[in-house]
Amino acid sequence: MPSAGRDVRLTAFAGTRTDALHGLLIRAGNGLGGRVLLTARPGSVDDYAADSRISHEYDKPVITEGLRAIAAVPVVIGASVSGVLYCGVREPLPLGDRVLDAMSRIAMRISVELTMRAEVERRLAELDTAAIIRTAREAPTAPEWEAVREAHAELRSIAQEVADSALRRRLEVVCEQLTRSGDRPARANPLSPRELDVLALVAVGCPNAEVGRRLGLLPETVKSYLRNAMRKLGTHTRTETVVAARRAGFLP
Repeated sequence: MPSAGRDVRLTAFAGTRTDALHGLLIRAGNGLGGRVLLTARPGSVDDYAADSRISHEYDKPVITEGLRAIAAVPVVIGASVSGVLYCGVREPLPLGDRVLDAMSRIAMRISVELTMRAEVERRLAELDTAAIIRTAREAPTAPEWEAVREAHAELRSIAQEVADSALRRRLEVVCEQLTRSGDRPARANPLSPRELDVLALVAVGCPNAEVGRRLGLLPETVKSYLRNAMRKLGTHTRTETVVAARRAGFLP
């Protein structure tokens, strides 16, 4: 079961008529949302103010907003409940399993997106550090560079799944920083972004099937991108192509 117990603050709203709920701090164990935080399970009440199964610390803001029937589901990230998704109506009525199931699906999508964002931020922090080291012209050891190359390849894969254009651009900028060298002039990169994605994974030892799985491509499509990269770089093998791309500064 996910760990629970943290407090959450209500921050995003749709359809409210007052500011009574804005910024409200929900403590674990208190009210409907607090019970969801504590148990990591969805819950609902047919008439909030009259329900005897929950504590009533938040009656004033809830009543001010005019809410009667309320449903709440946990947003789980990793092993923790990190938020609560609410739905409320202004009349007493039962909110059945269909409502909770629909809300749980939405909460799952939110969890996936937030998990991906957290992983991207973690990768960005790692790669920002590597870029700083390179800019300072320090000399990382061979194992450190292999870790950078692994992260670079993984980051390009993650970027394909990110819907947020601003976040995706941040990933692209970091990738560009990793392939720059202060002691050689910049050279125009003839490789397409997809060819570079494929080559980045090949460079860290991924076979074609694994490259295809990570990037959502068929094996034959992966081979086609590799052939295009070889033609553009004037090479004949996978290894030769990776070496040429690194020498030209297209890969870290």
